[in-house]
Amino acid sequence: MSQSVVKNSKADAPPPNPPTGGGLKGHPWLTLLTVAVGVMMVALDGTIVAIANPVIQEKLNAAPSEIQWVTSGYLLALAVFLITAGKIGDRFGHKTTFLVGGVGFAATSAAIGFAGNIQTVIAFRVLQGLFGALLQPAALGLLRGAFPAEKLNMAIGIWGGVIGASSAAGPIVGGLLVEHVSWESVFFINIPVGLITLCLGLWILKDVRAENAVKSFDVPGIALLSAGMFALVFGIIKAPVWGWGDARTLLFLGGAVLLMALFAFWQGRAKEPLIPLGLFRSVPLSAGVLLMVLMAFAFFGAIFFVTFYLQNVHQQKPVEAGVHLLPMTGMMIIGSPLAGLAIGKLGPRIPIVAGMLITTAAMCGMSTLDTGSGTGVMSLWFVLMGLGISPVMVGATEVIVGNAPLELSGVAGGLQQSAMQVGGSLGTAVLGALMAAKVGDVLPGNWAKAGLPPVEGPQAEGLKQAAQLGIAPPAPPGTPQQAVDAMAGAVHQSFVSGMSLAFAVAAVVAFGAAVLGLLARRGSTDAGPAVHI
Repeated sequence: MSQSVVKNSKADAPPPNPPTGGGLKGHPWLTLLTVAVGVMMVALDGTIVAIANPVIQEKLNAAPSEIQWVTSGYLLALAVFLITAGKIGDRFGHKTTFLVGGVGFAATSAAIGFAGNIQTVIAFRVLQGLFGALLQPAALGLLRGAFPAEKLNMAIGIWGGVIGASSAAGPIVGGLLVEHVSWESVFFINIPVGLITLCLGLWILKDVRAENAVKSFDVPGIALLSAGMFALVFGIIKAPVWGWGDARTLLFLGGAVLLMALFAFWQGRAKEPLIPLGLFRSVPLSAGVLLMVLMAFAFFGAIFFVTFYLQNVHQQKPVEAGVHLLPMTGMMIIGSPLAGLAIGKLGPRIPIVAGMLITTAAMCGMSTLDTGSGTGVMSLWFVLMGLGISPVMVGATEVIVGNAPLELSGVAGGLQQSAMQVGGSLGTAVLGALMAAKVGDVLPGNWAKAGLPPVEGPQAEGLKQAAQLGIAPPAPPGTPQQAVDAMAGAVHQSFVSGMSLAFAVAAVVAFGAAVLGLLARRGSTDAGPAVHI
C-alpha cells in the first residue's frame, strides 16, 4: 500500500496527482460530487422534517414535548457526536467514516418510516443524528485531501452552497411528500440517496487521514458532555410540564451545570481531550462558536413555530406551507454565494454583523404576526430571515476553523458544526418552553372572552397542549358554527401570543449575536497535511 503526503498548507505545494489511465479514484471534483450527495441527505433532513412534524404529531398522537424531541433528539445527537466523529475520521480514515455514516443514516431513516409510535421515531432520530455526525467532518476531511490550497476554498464554498440549497429545499420537498405521499416518505427518500452515496464513495473516494492520527479517545469526556447536554435540554423541555421551580426541573438543570463543569475540568487533564481548552484562547474563535449557538438558537426555533403557524392557524396544507416558506429558502440559496463574495472582499466581520442585524429585524417583524397576517407581510419577514442567516452560515468556518491551530483544525470544524446543532436544539427547547408558558397564561382569558364555558380537569390540560400547537379542539356534534369559530379563535389567538413572545426573545438573542460578530476576524491558519492511502 503506497502513501503520498499532500501539503495543502503551502501555496507552492503541488496539487494532488490527477488520476492516470482513466482512473477516477481521488478525482477532486468527483470527490466533491460524492461528498455533496452524502451531506445533502443530512442537510435536507434537518429542515424537511419540520414540515412533517404537524402530521407526525397528529398521526402518532404525540404530545408537544414529544414532537419537539423529533427535532431536538436529532440535533442533540449531531451536536454531541460531531467532534468525536471528527476524531474517528482522523483515526480510521475519512472515507470509511463517511461511508459508514451514509449507510447508517439511510438505514435509520428506513427504520423511522416503519415506526408505529412516537417513542420509536424519537429513538431512531437520535441514531440518525449519530450517523449524520459521522458524515460531516469526514466530508470536509476528504475535500481537504483532494483539493490543492488554491482551489480548496472554492470547493468548500460549493459544498456549503449544496448544504444551504438542501436545507432551503427541505420545506418544499417535505410539503410535497407529506401531502401527496405520506409523512413516512420524508424518511424513505433517504434510502436511494444513501445507496447512491455508497456506490459513488466506493468508486470515487480515496482515503484521507491525518498524519498524526489519535491513538485513543476521550471516553470520559464524551460521556460527560453527552450526559450534560441531555440533562440540560431534557430539563428545559419538561420544565413547562413540571414547573420551573419543581425539584425535578432543578435537578436536571443543576445536574447539567455540574456535568459541564466536570467536563471542563477533565478536558484540562485528559491526554487526548475531546475539546482541547487551548482552542478558546483565541477570542475570535470563542466568539465565533458562541455566535453560531445564538444564530442557530433563533433560526431553528423560528422554523419550528412557523410550520405550526402556517398549517394549524392558517389551515394550510403541507405543500402550501412549504411554498409560503419559499421566500426564505430562496434567499438562503441566493444569499449564500453573495455572502461568500462579500466575505472574500470585506472579511467576515461586516457581513456577519449586518446579517445578524437583518435577522434581528426579521425576528421583530415575525413577533407582530397575528391570526390574520397575509402572505405579503409574512414573505417580507421570511426574505429578511433568509438574507440575514446566509452570511453567518458562510462566514462561520473562516472565523472558527481559520483561527484554530493547524493541528486542531479538524476539531474546530466539528466544534463549529456542534455549536450550530446545540444552538438549534436549545432554541427549539427554550423557545418552546417560553411559548408553552405564555399559552397557558393567556388561554383561559381568551377562552372566557370568547364567551365559552370553562374547561376543567384533564380536558383543560388537553386543551392547553393542543393550543401550544395551534390546534383547535374538536367540537361535539351539533355544536353551532359560531361556537366552533369561537373555540378556534381563542386557541389561535393564544398560540400567536406565545409565538410572538418566542420571536421577541429570538430577536434579543439575534442582536446579541450581532454584537459578538464585532469580534469576528479572518483566520490566517492554513490547511494542514494529510495522508492519502
